[in-house]
Amino acid sequence: MTLPKRVDDQAELSHESVREAEEIFNSHLKRVGLKHTAQRDAILRTFLVTRDHLSTEELHHLVKRRDEGIGFTTVYRTLKLLAECGLASEVAFHDGVTRYEHQYNRRSHHHMVCTECGSSVEFFSPEIEKIEKEIGRKHRYVTTRHTFQIYGVCDQCQTKKPKRRK
Repeated sequence: MTLPKRVDDQAELSHESVREAEEIFNSHLKRVGLKHTAQRDAILRTFLVTRDHLSTEELHHLVKRRDEGIGFTTVYRTLKLLAECGLASEVAFHDGVTRYEHQYNRRSHHHMVCTECGSSVEFFSPEIEKIEKEIGRKHRYVTTRHTFQIYGVCDQCQTKKPKRRK
């Protein structure tokens, strides 16, 4: 049995959820004194419908299919804005490339990352959520989020590796 690489409560965001995410983003833009633009909308929509952990370069490639005029810097800055308002979060795996995943209407989840091939699997853990809250209470913090990643070697890479002789 193969485990899913990504776990979501919903297969895709509804039109209503996309509109809500746009409202959150536009409110954030107004709050920080930036304009609402068609390019930022295109980046947000492309990002929200993509279920992968995307680097800035990968998102830029996808966005350029919609609008050739959208530059790399615009995508980079928009991703930072999405992270600021909670619609995205940065994830860093073993390769040093910062990737982003959307967070709108998603439960907190964690990652297992293969140090050989870079593949990742998402998982939920109520125990980790409980520990976050306990540590927050102990140190008088209101916790808002956390990241948790486990590194190892995936099943496929384990079968590729030659067995060591003893």
